[in-house]
Order: sequence, then C-alpha cells, then structure tokens
Amino acid sequence: MSEDITPEMLLQAYAAGIFPMAEAQDDPDVFWVDPLWRGIIPLDKFHISRSLSRQILRENFQIRTNTSFDAVVCACANRPDTWISGRLFELYRMLHEMGYAHSLEVWNGPDLVGGVYGVALGGAFFGESMFSRQPNASKIALAYLVDRLRKGGFTLFDTQFLTPHLASLGGIEISQKDYRTMLRKALAADADFNRAAAATAQGVIQRNTQTS
Repeated sequence: MSEDITPEMLLQAYAAGIFPMAEAQDDPDVFWVDPLWRGIIPLDKFHISRSLSRQILRENFQIRTNTSFDAVVCACANRPDTWISGRLFELYRMLHEMGYAHSLEVWNGPDLVGGVYGVALGGAFFGESMFSRQPNASKIALAYLVDRLRKGGFTLFDTQFLTPHLASLGGIEISQKDYRTMLRKALAADADFNRAAAATAQGVIQRNTQTS
C-alpha cells in the first residue's frame, strides 16, 4: 500500500532507477515505473532558441528556488489528468523538508507563473514535473535549472520520458542500460543544488550557447 511508502524508500527507488506514479490525483495507490527508454536532457546540450533567448534577456521575471515548493507541486498537479496523487504530494513535501526535493520558480511580480520541481540525489536530478501560466515560463525555468545543475556539479538530468516539448530543448532518449550506467556514475558525484549563486540572464545564455 502507498501508505507504507516512506521518503527513504522513495530515495532508494530513485537510486535503483525507478520512479513512482499514480493513476489519478485521488488514487490511494502508487505504482513503480522502470522505462525501457529513458528521457534525459544532456546538461551540455540544452538548446535555447533565439526567441527564448530574447525573452530571457528581457528579464521581466524573477527566478527563485525553494520559496514556494508546495505551490509549484500544486500547480503541476492542477490539470485534468495528473499522476501526482495526494500521497505522492505528501512524500515530495517530506523529501523537500529533508533537503532532497527542490523547486525552481518563475515569478512575475507577486505571481508564480511557471516552475519545475524534482529530486536531487548525488549528482543526479530527477525532474518530476513543470508548469507554465505564461508563454515559455516552463522553458525559462528549465534554462535556469540546467544552468544551476551544471554549476552545482550534477551530471545527470533525468526527465523520465521524452516529450516533443523536451526534445525541442535538447532532450533525448537513452536505453535503460545506458541510463543505469549514467545513474551509477551520477550518484557517486559530489553535487549540491544550492552550491551555485543566483544566475544572471546573460550568464545563462552565454553558458548554454558555448556548450550547445
């Protein structure tokens, strides 16, 4: 039963290469997923289009981390079909309180307009979900997240599945075998989500342009 799942068990599952999902928001049960093909974003291949670059450089938003974790998860779950159940919400909140789950948020004045959250373990970041209330807000969140992960010493950005949206940003699919190899190396890495100072828009653009 999902009530028996602890935050520690969730971390062990991520370290083993599997992740949890639920059928619906009110589903009391959790099932485990171990895809044959895994979506990842290579941290040195993130693609920022010219239009996205211009929007980032306008800086008509603010980037924050871990200031509204619950609000980000709620926004991600607020859709007709969601795998983020109430029980999973509780588990992610506990992981956040333990320092393993993080949110990166895009604010427009007092309004939370986009964001992404996930779990950090060693040098692996397991991206769980993202949302956008303004055009490109989720893309902006990913651009700043990738920059933070690179500067923090991470080597693996796991997106679980590959969507057209993620593919347009440089996401790829790798085999389960290759993923496990990358995961083992990443878990041994010395990384810290909070190591990097706040990035400037110009810095995010320059660092991604130099490596993509």
